[in-house]
Amino acid sequence: MKKKLTIPKIKDGTVIDHIRRGKGPLVLWILNVDEISDIVSMAMNVPSKKLGKKDIVKIENKELEPEEVNKISLITPEATINYIENFEVVEKYQVELLDTYTGILKCPNENCVTNIRYDLGYKEPIVSKFKLKRREPVLLQCAYCEKYIEEDEIPKYIFFKRKYF
Repeated sequence: MKKKLTIPKIKDGTVIDHIRRGKGPLVLWILNVDEISDIVSMAMNVPSKKLGKKDIVKIENKELEPEEVNKISLITPEATINYIENFEVVEKYQVELLDTYTGILKCPNENCVTNIRYDLGYKEPIVSKFKLKRREPVLLQCAYCEKYIEEDEIPKYIFFKRKYF
């Protein structure tokens, strides 16, 4: 008989469920998992009625920031966020694609006004803004230069709060 390895329940924290298959590591990267000192668990290719296969991420003692949820929605719009207290789900919701994403994506157009080098003496920085043009597959458009970002390119343009990469 095969032994089954299961991920234990968490006492307090966040469970991100219904992550698209194979996107769990990217979700961990978005959340700066290397800077989290508490227990982090990830399961990949878990059977799912909704998705066929899915990934799941559990993080002890962490509540997600709205910006983190918005980034997750771009990577895996089917994801659900479960907040856990004393081993019980106290809040559960599905992430939602926004009509506009502000300040979380870099425009792929190097000549876009949002990419001007302000450290070289140019005027005030302009925060990037992308409009949702299509939900499936996700398609975004820069509000300034109108450059598109296709769903499979999104991870390349998400701003990460990292000390490296």
